[in-house]
Amino acid sequence: MEKPYLLHFATPGERVSPFDVNMAYDAGWDAVIPYAGVGLEEIANFTQDVIFSRGAKGVKHTGIFIGGRDAVLATDMLDAARKAMVPPFQVSVFADPSGAYTTAAAMLAKVEQSLAKVHGLSLTGRQVVVFGGTGPVGKIVAVLAAQAGAEVTITSHDGLARAVAVTETINARFGIVVRPADTHSEISKVALLADAEIILATAKAGVQVLSAEHLALASKLLVAADINAVPPAGVAGIGVMDDAAHLSAGSGRAVGIGPLAIGNVKYKVQQALLQAMRGADSPLYLGFADCLEEACRHAR
Repeated sequence: MEKPYLLHFATPGERVSPFDVNMAYDAGWDAVIPYAGVGLEEIANFTQDVIFSRGAKGVKHTGIFIGGRDAVLATDMLDAARKAMVPPFQVSVFADPSGAYTTAAAMLAKVEQSLAKVHGLSLTGRQVVVFGGTGPVGKIVAVLAAQAGAEVTITSHDGLARAVAVTETINARFGIVVRPADTHSEISKVALLADAEIILATAKAGVQVLSAEHLALASKLLVAADINAVPPAGVAGIGVMDDAAHLSAGSGRAVGIGPLAIGNVKYKVQQALLQAMRGADSPLYLGFADCLEEACRHAR
């Protein structure tokens, strides 16, 4: 009798995400087992509990999913889980805390697609501003954009100190250079918009970070993307289904990408990687770079 496919879902928080549980079952896993309170100190022992119970053949029917809300912690947990493997007892591991990795990857893939198709440009050297960038998605999309060669600024509406703390953390962890900025005042927001070529809105649902009046000041804007599907839009004028649709801005050349266009790619990425884990002959260790690679396949 073939052993069932078991996905062990670990989170540092109090509960796992129902969204991710649904996604895993829909991807073909036979059972998804949730574990709360599994952090960096516990993940190595947790991993070895998983790998030694099913035999060298049974591990191919076993996987680990890492959730939570801390995007940087999840990367460290993925690394720790990988180091805890004892060949031939190895299982695939996929980190996607609060959907941050798959959402950020989908967002950036759609931006890169629009830049190339509409403007004939790449991200290299582009001025990117991540509004609401101190959250999980904002941190990772900033990392991915910086790794792609963009000049990236993360903003915080809660003051400069928070933006500085986030940028210092991701710069040190990922070897990049991302700048902090405070958008609590209109003066600082307007100053950022003057040079922004790419706007990535990753603020909380239902929070508008840029109005039509703000966009009128964005004289260099090429692409704006918004992950907020709850009214009002994070960026005024971007519809939920927009996919490189004309956006009224000071540049006259801007296009907008809405949350459902991004979400459609995010869904495909997560499904594809969950299925890849289930069907892998050798273990996969999937982080945000793998999510971006997969997202670029679906952003067409």
